[in-house]
Amino acid sequence: MEYSAAYRLADEIRNSEEYRTYHSLKEEVMGDETLAALIREYRKMQVTLQMNMMAGQPNDPEETQRFSALSGLLFAKPEVSQFLLAEMRLQQALADIMKIVTEATGLDIQLPG
Repeated sequence: MEYSAAYRLADEIRNSEEYRTYHSLKEEVMGDETLAALIREYRKMQVTLQMNMMAGQPNDPEETQRFSALSGLLFAKPEVSQFLLAEMRLQQALADIMKIVTEATGLDIQLPG
């Protein structure tokens, strides 16, 4: 199999508006060690809560409350809010690309979302 098209796609992704916006905001936000630590904690909590939901397990109300408080704190900061939204847009674009590729192969890969 020839991979040159995949490398061209990777270059197109790196040159996309979604990637460039995400990358510049990431450098700004993650350069602040306090914000970076809060974002890492936010992501960790988010994954834990989502995994519990997918497994059909109830989430700890205290953990849900902490996540809600942390979300409010992070999204109140415009630069963090912009970064997290840019990250979501890039993730959606990559999910769309993955869907196109898997449909082209005829593989039955069930992707979340």
